[in-house]
Amino acid sequence: MESLFVTGTDTDIGKTYVTAGLAAAFYNMGIDVGVMKPFAAGTAQKSGFKSKDAEILALAAHADDPEILINPQFFPIPASPYTAWQNLHIEPKIDTVLSSFERLAEIHQMILVEGMGGIMTPIRKDYFVADMIRDMGIPAVIVTSSRIGTINHTILTVDTCKRYAIPIKGIIINNHDGGYDTGELERDLHSLLGVPVLGVIPSISLKDDLYKIFTKCLDLDLLV
Repeated sequence: MESLFVTGTDTDIGKTYVTAGLAAAFYNMGIDVGVMKPFAAGTAQKSGFKSKDAEILALAAHADDPEILINPQFFPIPASPYTAWQNLHIEPKIDTVLSSFERLAEIHQMILVEGMGGIMTPIRKDYFVADMIRDMGIPAVIVTSSRIGTINHTILTVDTCKRYAIPIKGIIINNHDGGYDTGELERDLHSLLGVPVLGVIPSISLKDDLYKIFTKCLDLDLLV
């Protein structure tokens, strides 16, 4: 069973929400799913995982893997790995991330990897999220929004995947109020890009039943 890298057209686009929803759905389908947040950044939690996002993913997947495998590196400022490196002099541990992914892949049937920022978020000066996806050797799922401007952002993300020879499993639209009509957006993205649009996720809380919502709203058969 193929692992997936969940990337997005921007930061705060809903990658954690989508990755957690997919993890919950796959778990309830009887799949042994692991999760990973290679790099996380921000203010560390006082208890549990340092990264709130990584903890959300682990809970959704019912994963009991060590935090160091799920989130190999945490930066205590809200910034890209490259910017954190420049500001804090903490070098991004790419080899550690890749070996952690390989270890998780040995344990589970499928790994859901949540990226940071967009697909060209810098990790090193000459190494971006796209490079990491390619090195992991897994396809991408692209999270986009229904906000005005999303078509441009989505085209750029898909073009980057193609340039890096990253297979794309599909696009998930995270619905936001005041944007495109989602039916028209699905039509236009599929027509322009030739990439499957897996569905539209409504604006809900992580406390809602993610399994039922994601099973209802997405064509999950295209991902397994």
